[in-house]
Amino acid sequence: MSDLLKTLAVTAEVMGVEWSESAAAMIADELRIYPLPDVQAALKRCRHELKGKLTIHDILMRLPHGHPGPEEAWATIARAMSDESRTLVWSDEMREAYGVARGCSEDDVAARMAFKETYTRAVSEARSAGKGPNWSVSKGSNKADQERAILEGVQQGKLRADYAQRLLPHADDPQLVQLLEQLTPRLLS
Repeated sequence: MSDLLKTLAVTAEVMGVEWSESAAAMIADELRIYPLPDVQAALKRCRHELKGKLTIHDILMRLPHGHPGPEEAWATIARAMSDESRTLVWSDEMREAYGVARGCSEDDVAARMAFKETYTRAVSEARSAGKGPNWSVSKGSNKADQERAILEGVQQGKLRADYAQRLLPHADDPQLVQLLEQLTPRLLS
């Protein structure tokens, strides 16, 4: 029995869920595309957060470094809907949904609903294809906000330090280079 299958079986047992061998094997097969430590972290969160039936969806929604949930994704881009000076660190799915929401930005409720529907569909398709988020930067005109957003993206593990350094407005600042060098080993571990 693989480590992943063992972890799934123990989690199911602890949560009072009974899976057949074939159901557990199918779920393990779907989760194999993700790093084992990420799946183990998601299962731990499931054990702590859920009360009741455990589903593949519950596990996928709790994978670290995965796609943010629709509310978190909306909160990230909503600030930039009316303020183009803001810099965004966003995934391909967030960018796609933003494009749809932008078309109805004069109505906040409609924009949010359009974003969430498009984003949820795009994330579902990405997960079905076994793709995690691909993060990039949409630079706003505010230089201070560019620096804040890009450094935050590096700290959160969304952006690689070398990519971030090329985008930063003060990329040749020795203090900034030193900060990125300090963050890089943490990101690689």
